[in-house]
Amino acid sequence: MTKILVTGISGMIGKLTVEHLLKKEVPASDIIGLSRKKEELTDLTAQGVEVRFGDYFDYDSLVNAFKGVDKVMLTSAVAFSDRFTQHYNVITAARQADVKHVVYMSIMRKEGSGRIMPEITESDLFTEQVLKSSGLDYTIVYHPPFTDVLSIYYGSKPYENGIKVPAADGKMAPATRDELAEAHAAILTTPGHENKTYSLGGNDAVSFAGIAKILAEVERKPVPFSTITPGEYIDGMVKDGTPLKVAEFLTNWVTAIESGEFEHQSGDLERLLGRKTKTFTEYIESSLV
Repeated sequence: MTKILVTGISGMIGKLTVEHLLKKEVPASDIIGLSRKKEELTDLTAQGVEVRFGDYFDYDSLVNAFKGVDKVMLTSAVAFSDRFTQHYNVITAARQADVKHVVYMSIMRKEGSGRIMPEITESDLFTEQVLKSSGLDYTIVYHPPFTDVLSIYYGSKPYENGIKVPAADGKMAPATRDELAEAHAAILTTPGHENKTYSLGGNDAVSFAGIAKILAEVERKPVPFSTITPGEYIDGMVKDGTPLKVAEFLTNWVTAIESGEFEHQSGDLERLLGRKTKTFTEYIESSLV
């Protein structure tokens, strides 16, 4: 049987990917999770999933963890860390351990835009190049913004405070983390994905102005919307206690959304799931149940 290892299972995407592998009836004995926090994952080990210790910065730990593994799902390292070193270590260790196939989650980029997302784009480009030149079979999946965390950009209290962002009608094609993890599981468990790339934009294109309208309609409460400058957006977050570098990072996401960086809808995600993705309206309505 094919042994599948998913990295970063202490995080949401990694753990959901494992859960979807189990839902696809992959034997738990063929699933391995990689984590630096083994003691916190008893819910997975209780289902028979082996959890191995591995740290992206500890090359030897990765080589040991990858022994006997056929496929690795490389869950990307978080921003504000050395993603270059971490991803290089994972890919190189996978090659040394005779892994056959690595799937990497990158961030969606608009073809020809040239936009550099600080903390993300350059390390994504580096990782993709290392993977393509490694001799391993690879699959690169491009993630859009996550439907279920869009409130990090427009605020947790839109009915009280309205939505004030440096954006207006620029659209994105978001998808939930659960949908993206399910797509990962589909790629890991079916043939024909070697040396391919997939753009995983959702079926529903939405703007921040559109989000305000949807929220108002769902709760039948007004959600005032206004476009502000990036500087005003950053100042507001810093005033509320957000570190400056995080505020600048979030601002880059919002302005990239406004410019259409994440609006591409290839249909890849729908094909991998075998259904359309949740609209933002459907997500909000389901979260209120």
